[in-house]
Amino acid sequence: WSSDVCSSDLSAGFHDAAAAVSDQQGDILFAAHSERYSKIKNDPNLHANLLQKLSTYNPLTVAYYERPFWKSLRRLYNGEAVTFGDFGLANTVNKHLQGSIKPKKIVSFGHHLSHAAAGFQTSPFSDATVVVIDAIGEWDTISVWSAKYIKEKAQYKKLWSIKYPHSIGLFYSAITKRCGLLPQEEEYILMGMSAYGDDIVKNSLIKDFIFDLDATKFSYNFHLGIPNDYLDLVSNFDLAASAQGVTEKLIRIVVKKASNYEISNNLVYAGGVALNCVANRILGEYFNNIWIMPCPGDAGSSIGAAALAYGKKLNWHNAYLGHNIEGEYPVNKLLYCLLREKIVGVASGPAEFGPRALGNRSLLADPRLPNIKDMVNAIKQRENFRPFAPVILEEYVHQYFKMPLGFGLSPYMQTTAICRDPKLFPAIVHIDGSSRVQTVAKDNSGIRLLLEAWHKATGCPMLLNTSLNIKGRPIVNDLLDAKEFEKLYNVTVCS
Repeated sequence: WSSDVCSSDLSAGFHDAAAAVSDQQGDILFAAHSERYSKIKNDPNLHANLLQKLSTYNPLTVAYYERPFWKSLRRLYNGEAVTFGDFGLANTVNKHLQGSIKPKKIVSFGHHLSHAAAGFQTSPFSDATVVVIDAIGEWDTISVWSAKYIKEKAQYKKLWSIKYPHSIGLFYSAITKRCGLLPQEEEYILMGMSAYGDDIVKNSLIKDFIFDLDATKFSYNFHLGIPNDYLDLVSNFDLAASAQGVTEKLIRIVVKKASNYEISNNLVYAGGVALNCVANRILGEYFNNIWIMPCPGDAGSSIGAAALAYGKKLNWHNAYLGHNIEGEYPVNKLLYCLLREKIVGVASGPAEFGPRALGNRSLLADPRLPNIKDMVNAIKQRENFRPFAPVILEEYVHQYFKMPLGFGLSPYMQTTAICRDPKLFPAIVHIDGSSRVQTVAKDNSGIRLLLEAWHKATGCPMLLNTSLNIKGRPIVNDLLDAKEFEKLYNVTVCS
């Protein structure tokens, strides 16, 4: 959204509504999740406070992230409730704007094309092979694209796609639900569980649910879920490991197919499945360079729609695009608290866009202490097996981690890497010896300055970094949230 170009991901009735603002110079002025304003996890509707923020940009054009007509047609085909108004673009957009914004122009783009543009037009590449894997768009669930700039204009060509109901994303969500977790929300927990199990029923999942592995064709519509008693004698950890194994096998097939087009050695990977950082470690086996934007799911498609409306490369700098808590980053106070209390929260500067905190809305801790993992899980009211991520000065990452191919660095926690000496850092190493690494460049950011100060004081170049929230609640957004978190959970939060 802006006075020049406006975009919103209005995933109303589904999950995680979000909006982004860009201008005619290609600058992303603002991007945020509705849940941070409503305090409802994965809120599917645009909250009034977010709409009020967007209205300050006086938008003239709104770009929507998918085609309502084709989505409604698919929903009708699937037996879901659809009204006549759901088919219209203007009606769909205006319903969610709630009269707070009256744009002069409304445009829309395909769901998977918005994913592709969110990735490619924020990437450092001039050309790329784009792979999109998610639960479902209008009809596509997997798509492969060629992308390049011609006279500075982004050009896309769809090379191959798989359509509903065949869906890797829906398969993973169905197993998530079968394991007693919330689908479309807690897939990341299933991913964490997979390290504790063995993939003993991987072949059973393939036999029971996939009729053509090479074509990525399923024999079952996972939109319906699977029976709760399916493989009921198998532990949830083994089922999670098996589902992760099947998913990685399918992703390999898709990415290899994409590489065979020989479009580019650069891979842009997008869609909700791109948040599976355990699977992402295999991508470098097929492409030399990899870009996954920090919000590759549907919320990030608000930036994709903005990118398509703009048409050219966006000026991507970082993911700090949300609500701004003004003031200098409290480096000295954070360092003092870390040295004394070992765990501290921070809420400072613009909030991160995407599901992962990157230092501005984080809970930070000393990664070297054996009891820290359990302490932080207790604060966040999470399962004890859940792992935490390290944030590290980028120049030290190869000294402490074996980064996978294609990921020399990892500024947005998009892959896992094996820790070279896990005994030294028990708080940030998973049971399989891996860590979801975040590297920080010499960018003079707040988290960079804190890491430098921490390194100087302790000799350790990394911290434990997790989002400043508790399970089932959105990440802290503003000062009021920060003060409430501090009061309720007895953790110092510096702003």
